[in-house]
Amino acid sequence: MKTFELKGTVRNEIGKKAAKAVRAKDSIPCELYGGKDNVHFEVTSSSVRKLIYTPEIFLVALDIDGKKVDAVMREIQFHPVSDKVLHIDFIEVSPDKPIVMEVPVKVKGLAAGVRAGGKLTLEMRKMRIKAIPSKMPESIVINVEKLELGKTIQVRSLKYDDLEILNTPNAVVCAVKLIRAARGAAATADTAEAEQSQE
Repeated sequence: MKTFELKGTVRNEIGKKAAKAVRAKDSIPCELYGGKDNVHFEVTSSSVRKLIYTPEIFLVALDIDGKKVDAVMREIQFHPVSDKVLHIDFIEVSPDKPIVMEVPVKVKGLAAGVRAGGKLTLEMRKMRIKAIPSKMPESIVINVEKLELGKTIQVRSLKYDDLEILNTPNAVVCAVKLIRAARGAAATADTAEAEQSQE
C-alpha cells in the first residue's frame, strides 16, 4: 500500500460555526480517531485532492503540527448539492493491528469465455479487506483466464495469504456473459441442427 503524506493544523475551536469558518478559507475540518484522544484538525482542500479523487488506496502519514501518526481515511462527507468535501474522518493505525479497507478489484488475463464470444463483466469493483497495514494490497488481482462462458467467480473461491475478505461468500465478483449476438448465433445453430435432424 502506498503512503500519502499530509500536513494538518490543530483546530482549537470546534462546532458548526468553527467548521464553517474553516471551509470559508478553502480548508477542510477533520478528526482523527483511534488514539488516546480524538484530534480535531484541518487540512487545505488542495492537499487532499489526490487522496480523495483516486481509485487507489493509501496509508496516510499525518503530520499534525509536528505530531506524526499513520492513519487511513474512514469517512468523507460531501455537500449534497455542490459535492464539496465538508469533513474527513481518519483513524489511527498500528503496524500490528488489522484494519479494514475497500480495495479496488482488477482482472488479469483473457477469459476462455471471452474467446468463445462472451463478455467479461466486473460485478464488484471494490472488496472489503481486513489485514495489517503492511500486508494491505493496493488491489485484489483476479486471474480470469480459465473463466468459461456463462460462469462466475464468487468471493468464496478467492484465497489470499495474510488477508481476509469480508464480503459475502456467495457474492459474484466477475462473470462471462453470453452477449446478444452470440446468443442469436447459438439459437440459429440450434434451429439448423433441429431442421437437419427432421430431414
